[in-house]
Amino acid sequence: MPRTTILIADDHRVLIEGVKSILREKGEFKVVAEAVTGQEAVDDARRCHPDIVIMDISMPGIDGIEATRRIKAHLPNTKVVIYTMHSDPAFIDELYNAGISGYVLKGGPISDLLAALEAVQGGEGYFTSTAPHNLLSKTLERVPAERYGDRLDNLSSREREVFCMLADGYPIKQIAKKLFISPKTVETHKYKIMTKLGVDSLPKLTKLAIKHKMINI
Repeated sequence: MPRTTILIADDHRVLIEGVKSILREKGEFKVVAEAVTGQEAVDDARRCHPDIVIMDISMPGIDGIEATRRIKAHLPNTKVVIYTMHSDPAFIDELYNAGISGYVLKGGPISDLLAALEAVQGGEGYFTSTAPHNLLSKTLERVPAERYGDRLDNLSSREREVFCMLADGYPIKQIAKKLFISPKTVETHKYKIMTKLGVDSLPKLTKLAIKHKMINI
């Protein structure tokens, strides 16, 4: 099976080497380029066409936000995972609009970054624990006023599974165990479900499930 190609963009060489070392232990990832400026990240991405870019926000020259915009404009299929110290909602909103697939804070364990890469590799999104609320609140402002029944049709089969279990009162860890996925992946599904349905709390999610007879009461 071909390995997922990675471009690491960060202005700290020590961090790049650390991430490379961790990824080297994971056989499914291959680092194909390293960039220490925003422009280098854009140029290297256009040259290598990586599957995933790990991008810092604070970069010399053009910052990670602008670099992400340019990369996504030329390579819409390349996924960008932000790896940064910044948790400012303004950054998160800009990056969401730029089309990122993941957002991980450097202050957390390296396992968060690996979980993000695995989620994105599998076609899902991943947002570190402080990001989903900000992303959700910003996204809900843009959800059109359409019928909930129509919105339910937008859920994937896995999102429907998670939706029903959340509405039925299952805790995150139990859902993860039953579906053989990580708790972080369940959290990401939860964020995407609430975004698609335009709800901002579990009680509202439960009421919606009951109304459309998706759970038994």
